Parts: sequence; C-alpha cells; structure tokens
Amino acid sequence: MDEIRVFPIIIIKDKGSNEYPYFVEIPDIDGMTEGKSVADAMEMAKDYIGTFSLENKLPESNTKLPKAGEGAIVTLVTVNVSEYKRKNDNQVVKKTISIPNYLNELGKENKINFSEVMTAALKKKLSV
Repeated sequence: MDEIRVFPIIIIKDKGSNEYPYFVEIPDIDGMTEGKSVADAMEMAKDYIGTFSLENKLPESNTKLPKAGEGAIVTLVTVNVSEYKRKNDNQVVKKTISIPNYLNELGKENKINFSEVMTAALKKKLSV
C-alpha cells in the first residue's frame, strides 16, 4: 500500500517577480519553492516534499490550514511518497541478467560497462 501524505502550503504572489511570481511556503517541513502559476506552484510544492522525503523523514500528514496574510492562497497538497520514491530514487540495485556468451565475451574485450548499457537501454525502452 502506497504512503500518501497531505500537507498545507501557502502561496503568495510576488508582483515584483516575472519568471516565478508565486512563492510557496511548506510550513510542516520548513520548505520553500516557487512557481510560474498557482498550479505550477502546487506541483513544485509536491516535488519539494517528494525530494525532501528521499533523504528525510516526513512528519505525519497535516490537514489543518495555517493562517496566512491577506491575498495568500492556503491549500492542501497530496503527495504519493511511495510513487515519488519509485520514480526518483537513484539508489543502485544489483540485477542478474542472462545474455548470450558471445555478447559477454565481446563486451569484456571492448571494456563495456554492462550496467551502464543496461541502464541506457531501459531508459530508452521506458522513455525516461
């Protein structure tokens, strides 16, 4: 079962910024990010939380909306932490594969890094 977390965020429009005018505060993890639009700001908050989860323990979900200044957007974002980790965890895992012996011999003669070739092939096959 996937681990789903919910956190409040505060979005404030910075009228002085043109490229990323939406500042996002993620109070539960003391995080900040920004976005090009409200929707982008929400996605950036989700990505920030997901990235944070790769190296830190997330607090429990919190659905209580914090108080914010006038004009601020206060909302909740949901992050599927399990899915984020599956898609973004670069930890290397050992896999055993079977290939024809002649390819193994040619690869060794040509100093081929089999892990590198397999990673590249999988990325191409999966369009990532």
